[in-house]
Amino acid sequence: MYSEPKEHPISRLDPGNPHRLTPALRALVRVSAALATRKESCLRSAMAQVRDEAAAEEVEEVLVQSYLFIGFPGALNALSVWREFSGWPASPPMEDDPLTRARRGEAVCRQVYGGQYERLRRNVRELHPDLDRWMVEEGYGKVLGRPGLDLPERELCIAALLAVLGAPVQLYSHLRGALEVGVGPDEVEAMLREVADVMPPTEMEEVRHVWRRVRERAGRSAAPDS
Repeated sequence: MYSEPKEHPISRLDPGNPHRLTPALRALVRVSAALATRKESCLRSAMAQVRDEAAAEEVEEVLVQSYLFIGFPGALNALSVWREFSGWPASPPMEDDPLTRARRGEAVCRQVYGGQYERLRRNVRELHPDLDRWMVEEGYGKVLGRPGLDLPERELCIAALLAVLGAPVQLYSHLRGALEVGVGPDEVEAMLREVADVMPPTEMEEVRHVWRRVRERAGRSAAPDS
C-alpha cells in the first residue's frame, strides 16, 4: 500500500530534458501547486494540462490528499473542477479498517521521517495527543498510504503545495521526507522550477532558503564521522 525506499531510485526527470520532471509528474506537481493558490483560473489551467498527461487515478490522489493541507472546501472544489474537465466518474471507495490504517500510518510516517520519527511523535503528542493519533491514522494511514500514487511522487506534490501555501515548517519536513523516500535533489530542484511561476519572487526565495537548509542538514547527516 506504500512504496518501500529504493536503494537506487528511478529518476523522475524527463530523459529528453533532465532539468524537468517527466511530463506526467510535472503536470501533477503543477496541479498540486495550483491548489494552494486558491485561484480557480490557475487550477483550471493546470487541470487542462494534467488531463492529457497523467493517469486519472494519479490526478485524483493528488486532489484527495490536498484536503489535509487546504481543507475539505478546497479539495471538494478541486474535485468538482476535475469532474468537469475529465468526465471521469468518482473512483470506488477504498475498503479499509482502523487497525490496518493505524499500522500502515505508522509505517509510512516512519518511512517519511526516518530518524526523526520518534521526535516528531513526541513533539506532536506534547501539542495534543489526539492530533498525534490523527496525524498517523488519518494523515499517513488513511491518506498518504493509499494506493494510486507512489510515495515519492506524493511527497513531491505535497512539497509543491506547501511551497505555494507558505508553510515553511511543514515544507521543511516534507522536503526532508521526499529525500528520505528516494527523491533526488535534482528532482526537487525541478519541482521548485515548476512552482516558481505561480509565486511572487520574494516568496520563492523563502522556499529556496528552506530547501538550502534541508540540503545542508542532509549533507551533514551523510558526512562520515571524523
